[in-house]
Amino acid sequence: MTVDSSKIPSWLIFDIESVPDPGLVSLVRTHGEKEPEVALQEFRDERISQKNSDFIPYVYHVPISLALAKVNEDLSLMDLVVLRVEDGGPSEICRRFWRGWELYHCPKIVTFNGRKFDVPLLELTAFRYGIAIREWLTGFDKSQAFDKGKARRNRYSESHLDLFDALTNFGSSVFEGGLNLAAKLIRKPGKLDVKGDMVWDMFRENRLEDIHRYCRCDVLDTYFVFLRYQLIKGVITLDQERELVEKTYVFLESRFEEEPVYREYLEARRTVEDYLDSHDFFKKYEKNHDKRE
Repeated sequence: MTVDSSKIPSWLIFDIESVPDPGLVSLVRTHGEKEPEVALQEFRDERISQKNSDFIPYVYHVPISLALAKVNEDLSLMDLVVLRVEDGGPSEICRRFWRGWELYHCPKIVTFNGRKFDVPLLELTAFRYGIAIREWLTGFDKSQAFDKGKARRNRYSESHLDLFDALTNFGSSVFEGGLNLAAKLIRKPGKLDVKGDMVWDMFRENRLEDIHRYCRCDVLDTYFVFLRYQLIKGVITLDQERELVEKTYVFLESRFEEEPVYREYLEARRTVEDYLDSHDFFKKYEKNHDKRE
């Protein structure tokens, strides 16, 4: 199968929502002696007492939603799609992601903290279901201006831009607040009414569309953080970033009918902007507030 070259993205920006597998938790932790959901709840309670968080390690998880933004060489948003658990299960999400990445000639991937979660989850899901990901595991980054033999999975390869790594100098500084804070720093919505620790309960309640909606918004935030990072790297100017952002808003507005969450996202963006404008404690110190580079 071939793809029209004009439709091949240069970047794939993605985010995953996942849930733990209760059967696996029970089998590993209780040898299957306890009902899966009982074993899972006990594990969550244990994590709260030990870590002050009920998040189960990703090794027990499977993906149930994967939102994917396809980004052109000029950094414009080409499309945003969601791979859904209801369309074939976790294995199909994993298979479609890796096959699509290969079909698009292995474009660079972008995540926020995906080096610790999203990518290893996809690798482990491939391991679990027997999905070959040879190009990712054994391939080399051919795009680097230096050290062209760097493996794609190498932390410092350009094949994967983890924006969390980028903003913390590869983990040397603390960045509490995650994507929500990074988005709000650049006047974008951040988290709306759903947080990651709510996904398991939403999944049990079969609120899959709400999960996919949440995943879409996280990818939009990640895309805008990506644009700002390209700005501070000097790849684009502030005017170019503004133009790309406005084009994205037009793209979202054109899809209000099929994806109502985009209207909610843009309304939340205006709310964030209005709040920050009315609570700008430092504006009085800016002598040339409207001057931009």
